[in-house]
Amino acid sequence: MKLRNKTKAITIGTCIKVADTSLTRLFGLAGKKQLDAGCGLLIRPSSGIHTFGMLFSIDVIALDKHFRVLKLWHRLPPFRVTGISLKVRSVLELGAGEIHKCKIEVGDQLEVL
Repeated sequence: MKLRNKTKAITIGTCIKVADTSLTRLFGLAGKKQLDAGCGLLIRPSSGIHTFGMLFSIDVIALDKHFRVLKLWHRLPPFRVTGISLKVRSVLELGAGEIHKCKIEVGDQLEVL
């Protein structure tokens, strides 16, 4: 799927995969060697994530049910856990540095294209 920051009119990714089953949410990006530019993983439903089993740092974006950005984690290293929030309905994982590159900020509205 394609994902865009509607607030800033910037494309975030053109190859965003969705993890929406128990297994795909549990394993996420574990074991992958990298995330290519324009790629990411949208985990839904999710109220927080872990990076156990990951081999690289990622940027993480917490989203509400309307895809509004609630929280950001820049360059989250392997073997970490984000906080959990009942307001968070999905989490977007991107390559490290993509939050800055795409100018994503708390409050931005994302949209699926």
